[in-house]
Amino acid sequence: MYNVFIDGKEGTTGLQIFERLGKREDIKIISLPEELRKDPAARKEAINASDVTFLCLPDGAAKESVSLVESDKVKVIDASTAHRTNPTWAYGFAELSKAHRNKIATSNLIANPGCYASGFIALVYPLIQGGIAGKEYPFTCHAVSGYSGAGKKGIAQYEAEDRESIFDSPRLYGLTLSHKHIPEMVAQCNLAQNPIFNPYVCDYYCGMAVNVPLFTSLLNKKMSVKDLTEFYQEFYGDSHFISVGNEESGFISANVLNGTNRMELLINGNDEQLLLTARFDNLGKGASGAAVQNMNIALGLDETVGLL
Repeated sequence: MYNVFIDGKEGTTGLQIFERLGKREDIKIISLPEELRKDPAARKEAINASDVTFLCLPDGAAKESVSLVESDKVKVIDASTAHRTNPTWAYGFAELSKAHRNKIATSNLIANPGCYASGFIALVYPLIQGGIAGKEYPFTCHAVSGYSGAGKKGIAQYEAEDRESIFDSPRLYGLTLSHKHIPEMVAQCNLAQNPIFNPYVCDYYCGMAVNVPLFTSLLNKKMSVKDLTEFYQEFYGDSHFISVGNEESGFISANVLNGTNRMELLINGNDEQLLLTARFDNLGKGASGAAVQNMNIALGLDETVGLL
């Protein structure tokens, strides 16, 4: 039996982790009464009594929680952006390489990837590692997400009975081109410059499609749709949760993997231009599902336990 504490259980990611773990017989969740939920002493006791602590908090609060750890047996999985570019932390995307997986398995400090970043990195990291694109390639990324990624306030705006009509339309944000996920995109893919990133929040609850277009003439290696599909299939061939293919219907819907920890990489386009898409649940492989997968690996369990 493993003791687990979720610091920030009331947020969307925390609630999703709680729901996933609540069905398992090998997990005992440490809970604090409502009046002690933000009490530093109570949180410190809970953290150090746990085998695994999930941090589902703003960056500053996550850093504070890490400072409360005293026991060397506690594994911390941080869902905030606070530690995703810190090289002393394991970056929690095991499918990227054996080195990533081994660091997750052996580290007490694991940074859970961001949702948009997960899709971008799943597509771009293999291109850089395989020498198909250079780190100087001028990447752009267009992405759509359900409104569950907007946090409690954003969810309330979308679900309000008297909401404004602007919420009926997809809404582009990150207009300064400095979205909080860009630093981990750059750091994990070893890029020479920031990608141009255009995220949209849309009027559906969850599900995400992250798109990276490529000019074949700017690649280091000339690749067709078939070539790139086969490349990704080989790269992720041992993965339980990542599959690779093409979309034959002519449409890519962002919400078909909701409730799972799966990610689909879809390769489309033509001889001159390629369109790479990562489709997944922003609450699954983009947040709580990935966190549980990382916990399983860190505890030496089958990574698929409790996940679809």
